[in-house]
Amino acid sequence: MTIYPPLEIPETLAAGPGPGNTDPRVLERFAKTGVADHMQKDVLRGMIEAKEMLREVFGTKNTYTYGVGGTGFSGLDCVLSMILPGDKVVAFTNGTFSGIDGLTIRMKASTREELAANPLNPKPASVVIVEVPHGQSVTGDVVDKALTKHKPMWAFMAHWETGSGRINDLKGFSDACLKHGAMGIVDVVSSLGVADYNIDDYPGVVAWASCPQKGVLSLPLTYAPVSFTDKAIDVVRKRGCYTYVHNPILEARHWGIIDGKDVPTPAYHRTHSCYAVAAFHEALRILLGYGRRGKAADYAYHEKALRQAVQAMGCDVTSNMTSLVVLNLPGKLKGKEKDLVAGCRAHGFGIWTTLSEPVQVRIGILNQLTPEAITEIVSRFADAMLDMGAEFDKQQMMNGLKAYYAKAA
Repeated sequence: MTIYPPLEIPETLAAGPGPGNTDPRVLERFAKTGVADHMQKDVLRGMIEAKEMLREVFGTKNTYTYGVGGTGFSGLDCVLSMILPGDKVVAFTNGTFSGIDGLTIRMKASTREELAANPLNPKPASVVIVEVPHGQSVTGDVVDKALTKHKPMWAFMAHWETGSGRINDLKGFSDACLKHGAMGIVDVVSSLGVADYNIDDYPGVVAWASCPQKGVLSLPLTYAPVSFTDKAIDVVRKRGCYTYVHNPILEARHWGIIDGKDVPTPAYHRTHSCYAVAAFHEALRILLGYGRRGKAADYAYHEKALRQAVQAMGCDVTSNMTSLVVLNLPGKLKGKEKDLVAGCRAHGFGIWTTLSEPVQVRIGILNQLTPEAITEIVSRFADAMLDMGAEFDKQQMMNGLKAYYAKAA
């Protein structure tokens, strides 16, 4: 029998699409939380307060707004559980993660026979996947055209697709859903807590799902934010869904949401972690204390600095998100994206390639909203580029970055 030594994981600079570096305040709340069971009064109070703060983050009056224990995929599984076998769905994909969402939808909507025919990649007749090419955004016109043709019960789209770094047309999607009587579901994993918007401004969307480790910047395994309109909950109430753990109605009971109302005494649903509650609660406090509008503006400001710097290195930026730059390497470095990223990660600098073709480089700035942080990211990326044979004047490029911040100051 082998007893391994304690696991030591060094701190790295998380400069990819997510997760971001967790705020020390969140880690402190996690570590200093006392041992308590999931129905202890302070744990329940923390969940009630987190639920109320989360409504502010989402910009909603939806009562069914809470966190699903796990990663962003847990939240997405909860909202997509509303889809039952045979339901007609149109899903719009333009990258890796909306593609995974599309696969989830195909699994949910498959009949028993369709799932058995291809269990890991089913092709149900009731689901239409509209594939928008990598590097392009889903537009309102694309959504309207597809919904006009197919008249589905449900429509799905990711707001920000980190697989390609593209922002998709949320208003166009919502408007098309209203026009054609479809119930919209939106993945806001990458935009919640980064962009400034209110989900109540998009009435064509009935369910929203996000994650804990990007804009909210809690730990990856805490709570994935979700929000359902009453219309969505009524559908679940009438038809049910094939899950207990990620049931939109049952999951809400532990957050003190029962029969469409906030109640003072939550009901047991499953075991929640007091540590996760404390960390999630603190992350929401930090986000609201910063201010949604101010944080969104800071992301745009620092993304512009990073964008200009990598362009000065000869890179071609194809993304339009404010928390992530997706780029093509210049000249003779083309085709060496995976080698470049592997070298950076080996030195504690966590950038990423795209996970689907074409292979590009992704550099993120989650929780890196200072000139000092951006300067470090730029300098380390520049060194990696130069080590692989890129040709540019690093000092000149760094002077340009310095001038950008000096001008703003």
